[in-house]
Amino acid sequence: MPEIPEIRAHAERLTDEFRGAKLSSFQPLSFTVLKTFEPRPEAATGRPLEEVAAYAKYLLLRFGELTFVVHLMQGGRLKPDSKQSKKPRGGLARWTFEDNTSLLLTEPGTEHRAGVWVVAGHPVDQVPINKVGPEATSMNPHQLLELLNSNNMRLHGFLRDQRLLSGLGRRLSNEICHRAKLSPFAMTGKFDLATAERIHVAVTEIVEEGLAYDRGRAEMSKSADRPSAVHSRVGQPCPACGDTVRTVEYRRYTISYCATCQTNGKALADNTTSKFLK
Repeated sequence: MPEIPEIRAHAERLTDEFRGAKLSSFQPLSFTVLKTFEPRPEAATGRPLEEVAAYAKYLLLRFGELTFVVHLMQGGRLKPDSKQSKKPRGGLARWTFEDNTSLLLTEPGTEHRAGVWVVAGHPVDQVPINKVGPEATSMNPHQLLELLNSNNMRLHGFLRDQRLLSGLGRRLSNEICHRAKLSPFAMTGKFDLATAERIHVAVTEIVEEGLAYDRGRAEMSKSADRPSAVHSRVGQPCPACGDTVRTVEYRRYTISYCATCQTNGKALADNTTSKFLK
């Protein structure tokens, strides 16, 4: 799933290409894609696109006081649509502009989860964004420490929990734990300010590195292409110390880590469905 760096870089690309284009129509191509009833999407017709902004994992298409909030979910993409086919493969929604350009929201597969919300006013105060926590990059170390201590749980789970801290996913959580040299299973209720500062630095650095990478691309990167020290590198040497990257595997996700850098050389295990490299 795209995280803060990929969403921000893509928002910048779309702004550069479509800013100022007046909306001619919004067309839902799937009956499940539009998640709101009011205001109606037609209310934005004739208005210029001011910008495509980003908040956490959401793209925000701003047309004056109206904003289309888009969540791509796992495999969704919002991209220029030069063909404008009547039935595009995986097509969920299309924004067509008066200059005959268009944007197409797509998602592969049959279980379409990507969505569009139309809101009036400040989108951060409304559904769906008001259901998630503050952006990970908006916190200072003291705020982060308060949040960590008030939600005593494993660090990796804390970083991924969008209700607590938004914009980070599995890849960045793996990378942040590694950069901060903390076990992904470390309990957040025990952290002190120095530990929160390490996490804050790691979040800032990892997001900036990912943003620089995606800004250098013509389109949003794929997960496998994104820079990483431990994520998706099981069995490979850790770039920091040379130890072998290990994993704890669950049914829906994998935690990657370096035992030397993060757990004092100990391999992590879980009592449920995990497997790890010995």
